[in-house]
Amino acid sequence: MTSTTERVGVHPQRWAVLGVLCLSVMVVVLDNTVLNVAIPSISTGLGASTADIQWMINAYSLALAGLLLTTGSLSDRFGRKKALLAGLALFGAGSAVAAYAGSSEALIAARGFMGVGAAMLMPGTLAVLMQLFDEKERPKAIGIWAAVTSLGFAAGPVIGGALIKNFWWGSVFLINVPVAILAIVAVAALVPESKDPTVRRPDVVGSVLSIIGMVALVYAVIEVPEHGFGSVRFGVPVAIGLVAMTAFALWERRTAEPMLDLGFFADRRFTGAVASGVLAAFGMAGSLFLLTQHLQGVLGYSPLEAGVRVAPMAIALLVTSNTLGQLVLKLGASKAMLLGMTIVAGGVVLLSIGTTYPPTLAGLILIGVGVGVAQPVAVNALMGSIPPERAGIASGLSSTLTELGSSFGIAVLGALLSARFAAALPDGVPSRSLSEALHSGADITLVRDAFSSGMSVSLVIGAIAVFLGGVVASVLLRRA
Repeated sequence: MTSTTERVGVHPQRWAVLGVLCLSVMVVVLDNTVLNVAIPSISTGLGASTADIQWMINAYSLALAGLLLTTGSLSDRFGRKKALLAGLALFGAGSAVAAYAGSSEALIAARGFMGVGAAMLMPGTLAVLMQLFDEKERPKAIGIWAAVTSLGFAAGPVIGGALIKNFWWGSVFLINVPVAILAIVAVAALVPESKDPTVRRPDVVGSVLSIIGMVALVYAVIEVPEHGFGSVRFGVPVAIGLVAMTAFALWERRTAEPMLDLGFFADRRFTGAVASGVLAAFGMAGSLFLLTQHLQGVLGYSPLEAGVRVAPMAIALLVTSNTLGQLVLKLGASKAMLLGMTIVAGGVVLLSIGTTYPPTLAGLILIGVGVGVAQPVAVNALMGSIPPERAGIASGLSSTLTELGSSFGIAVLGALLSARFAAALPDGVPSRSLSEALHSGADITLVRDAFSSGMSVSLVIGAIAVFLGGVVASVLLRRA
């Protein structure tokens, strides 16, 4: 660790550095949500098939989820600043290639390249933040970091809709390039280097097993919408993933210098934060994925209009995380987590009855408030429970499991919606997607009612998952 970062919390430019870290995260978050809006234009521009479109999304997810553990470990070993710079450079280069891709195959490859870059830079942002802020300032810094992440999610569809309206589909990728360049310059100038002072041998076996395991598990989830949970396309990769991750855990326990110290899980703060993060990601990612379809297909908003209507969630999060810090400190981590996650669950329940926009708006505001209360507490508990020199691998593990929770949430809640949607449609109406059913000539009101009915059930399941995450975190943090 450098002498600069040893003086935790007193780095003179720490708030400027936080802005740089937020900018680095923003470019990744924006890309994910912007792409969703651009899919129809990409499909038309490249003559892409449905399978091509799926792989444009999946190539990124597979690279990100598969590499986060390894890149988190490497950032601890070789330096978080180096990891941030390399990740931003790869992400920016991949974005430039994606913007001018002349075929579906080229765009899929570029998206995979971008996923590698994102995996390199994500763990370092939190790790550097934990180095620079002391326990007093850390909750506020984490709250800002979390709010910016949510702001990127909400702003993505708005920015994407505006770009598609005025430019060509490649502009949604090209916009990343100047942002990445700006972030690289700022990181080089402002971010201090930090790394694990202990010299560790690279855990090659652990890295290979973790990559195989996570890629197999995420690939299995990707296959669910097309083939179902009972298919070989789901069962085989799940089996491979579970075997690989079991072998990874056994190897990490016996090797002298493990990539991931499984002793982290002995700390209830760490386990509570990770478990709640997975359950919250399951419920929220699945619910918000369905909500975007509902806003456009059922309520009839354009992509840009839908994006604007999701924005209040990010605004509520931003306000909450910067105004309720003292209340959260007085409540304590256990009560704050339960309160925040309960508010989020209540917001998701409101989304489930949102046949019009007003209850949807109320639900989004509640979700923003709840996340604003719970997320800084969870991140602070997670990162405060491990040695600062291992912050990169801890952040990588948390991001990996959250990515997995999000993927399963989208798959499971989407599958529940699809089953109920198909059952509620009149005979002969195609049920593969809401768009297909709406353009089939069937009664639009019946199609929209069928989708809303299926979505309500899925969102209630999502709300239960979020609430359980709050209960688990509360119990473990109280015992800690």
